Amino acid sequence: MKKGPLIGIGIIAVAIVIIMTSIGDASSYETFDTAWEMKEDGNDKAIHVVGQLKKDTSGEVTGLNVRDDKTSFTFVLVDNDGTEQEVFYNEPVPADFTRSESVVVIGSYKNEEIFIADKILMKCPSKYQETEVQAAGM
Repeated sequence: MKKGPLIGIGIIAVAIVIIMTSIGDASSYETFDTAWEMKEDGNDKAIHVVGQLKKDTSGEVTGLNVRDDKTSFTFVLVDNDGTEQEVFYNEPVPADFTRSESVVVIGSYKNEEIFIADKILMKCPSKYQETEVQAAGM
């Protein structure tokens, strides 16, 4: 057999192995309750929890506490089940953090009181939201 087809088959085999291992690492969104249960079961892998920032009746974010040197902060996240949890992030507050529609925290529990986020992903309001356009004179 020629070397060309063997190299092609080898590359395809390596690609299949990479895809299969990455599928095994794929994470689903969890709630804070299931994230805590996973921690208690000895699962120390990073967990994805999606939720919204806690807001008061006027829509202002509550529970956001930034350190004086602005190198880290804590905030309260409400997951999809309605569970409120304090989250610590050891980085400065991201731009437009308080305007985000939803927040995904990737991290784990160190104790039951606080979730430590290694990474934060935000879905911010789109500047491309549909708006009604009215023509002049109509």
